[in-house]
Amino acid sequence: MGKDDQPGGLGSFLKEVTIVVVGALIASTLLRLLLLQVFSIPSRSMEETLNVGDRVAVQKVQPFQRGDVVVFRDDLEWLGNPDRFGQEPWQDLLVFIGLMPDPSANHLVKRVIGVEGDHVVCCDADDRLTVNGVALDESEYLYRTPEGAADQPSAFPFDVVVPAGRVFVLGDHRSASADSRCHLDETIRGVEHAGGFPTVDSVVGAAGFTLFPFDRWRTYGTPEAFAAVPAASAPAPEEPVVAVGGDGSAC
Repeated sequence: MGKDDQPGGLGSFLKEVTIVVVGALIASTLLRLLLLQVFSIPSRSMEETLNVGDRVAVQKVQPFQRGDVVVFRDDLEWLGNPDRFGQEPWQDLLVFIGLMPDPSANHLVKRVIGVEGDHVVCCDADDRLTVNGVALDESEYLYRTPEGAADQPSAFPFDVVVPAGRVFVLGDHRSASADSRCHLDETIRGVEHAGGFPTVDSVVGAAGFTLFPFDRWRTYGTPEAFAAVPAASAPAPEEPVVAVGGDGSAC
């Protein structure tokens, strides 16, 4: 038996370290694939809820609901098929195993305003969004300027019914967010207006909590404004219904 193979020798120590490291990597990868994934916020569209550079943990276990902040794949190419911001292969590997936050180059983060079947309108006589006829008080999350002025719910009107298997999403910083409103004029695979409605299957999960910076640590839930919104009164249509909206140049 060699000196390094004896109990307590260097060989035994290296084997133990290797087992621990491999086990940690496997556990990290499973955690990312099944439970949580960390994303880095790249834009201002969700301020002040989420700021540029925030590291947000997205939970994949509990289903999202109307009002939640979600991360979803850019299957509709709202970002125009961007590059991976010059990321190196080794960085992609660290993202995959959960040791580095996803730079979100092919993902977006928005708030779910309407789920399938919901009738979403902007705006009522008091300049509020309505969902299934109920006005939303968005003061809890809608962006405010440093001077305290709140963003408009939308600078232009829209009136839509969300089709089956899709969602209608908006950024909290409405004046800086190219969201569902801005893609209602896009036809996807022959379906008019489908470009404004991400699929449920594209949603990675709902934001659970901010990890970093530490002074912005917080958890996320469903705002109280959505508690009074009733379920859709009719089955969701197979294709989007857009009565008003569809001018992407307004964004």
